[in-house]
Amino acid sequence: MGFIPYQTKDNTLTAKEKKQGWQLLFMGNNSGDWCTYQNMPSNSWKVQNGILHCKNTYTDKLDKRADLITDKQYDNFELSVDWKISPACNSGIMYHVTEAYDAAYLSGPEYQIIDDEEFPEKLEEWQKTGADYAMHTTHIRPTKPVGQWNHTVIIFNKGHVEHWLNGVKVLSFEAWTPEWEQLKKEGKWKDAAGYGMAKTGSIALQDHGSVARFKNIKIRPL
Repeated sequence: MGFIPYQTKDNTLTAKEKKQGWQLLFMGNNSGDWCTYQNMPSNSWKVQNGILHCKNTYTDKLDKRADLITDKQYDNFELSVDWKISPACNSGIMYHVTEAYDAAYLSGPEYQIIDDEEFPEKLEEWQKTGADYAMHTTHIRPTKPVGQWNHTVIIFNKGHVEHWLNGVKVLSFEAWTPEWEQLKKEGKWKDAAGYGMAKTGSIALQDHGSVARFKNIKIRPL
């Protein structure tokens, strides 16, 4: 648990993975069972060479942006994603996302993805790669250089959460505990009553206006 080796062929499942209950969320030749958050209009996503690609708002002259969310909802799961970013990029992977709010991040906790070294603004620890954004931090970041593929696994099992990065468990915590409630109350989410409260919801890929690429997106319900 926590690490799936890269496949010899992208966006496929091995016989072993199928037996273990893994499901592909992205087939490589289309966006699969995804839609934009609240069906917002978007021209920021494309599928190219087996990769789900979020384009840059400015260089690509985009005027419509939206996060992508899965049509299906999940409660307990192990999620596996390969991703890479361009310089100064900011993105993320969210879960338990509902469409009851103005933005996906107001409901779904986020595995942060960002260029820790060259992002143009000063970053707090809770904003860096692998963090549970604005909640739990990690000081272990075995991130590969910008432009190279990274491998992320997120495990959510009855409130127990693990963040893995390139085969290393970088963070674990328990949701909905008094400690968790205190972090929410004292931090960025103090006025976001719905943040982190849903027990089930969609997986989401964040469009933060910069270039991010995703492939080998698969999930195993627990």
